[in-house]
Amino acid sequence: MNITIRQERKGEHETVFNLIAKAFETEQKSNHKEQYLVERLRSSAEYIPELSLVAESSGKIVGHILLTKIKIRNKQDVFVSLALAPLSVLPEYQRKGIGGKLIIASHKIAKELGYKSIVLIGHEKYYPRFGYQRADKYEIKLPFDVPKGNCMVIELTKNGLKRISGMVEYPKEFKD
Repeated sequence: MNITIRQERKGEHETVFNLIAKAFETEQKSNHKEQYLVERLRSSAEYIPELSLVAESSGKIVGHILLTKIKIRNKQDVFVSLALAPLSVLPEYQRKGIGGKLIIASHKIAKELGYKSIVLIGHEKYYPRFGYQRADKYEIKLPFDVPKGNCMVIELTKNGLKRISGMVEYPKEFKD
C-alpha cells in the first residue's frame, strides 16, 4: 500500500472530522469527541498548520495526526512543548503502519520547526516503539488523573527535556 503523508488542507476538514469520528467509534477509552477537539484546536492560537498531517492512500485520506502547542510549568519556568492528540486511522486501515508513518513524519516536522519535546496520553505498549517514555521519568505531570504508564513524552532533540519538569498546561480548547 502506497501512503503519502502531507499537511492537511482547509477543504479537507469535514473529511478529517468524519475520519476521526470513525477511528474512535469503538474505542472504549474514548469520550468519542476527539473530532470536536480537533475543530476547536484549529481555531486556537496553539494550532500549527504544518503539524496537522494526513495519510493518503490512492487519493483517499485514511489517517490524521495533530500536534499543538502546550506549556510545561514549574515554580521557576514555563517551557513550550507539543501535545500529540489525536492520532486517527480509519479502522479498515489500522495495523498497517499508517499511524507510525504519521508519528514519524510529525516528529520530523516538529523538530524542523524547533520544538524539542512532545507529550501524549496513549497506549503504553504502542508509543514506546517510537521513543516515548513515561513522563514521570522527567517529573512531568498532568493536571488530571491518568495512569502513569499512559502519560508519555519524547525528546525530539538530544537533551530536549533536560532541566524541564512541571505540570502540563493544556490550552482551554482541550476542555469539553
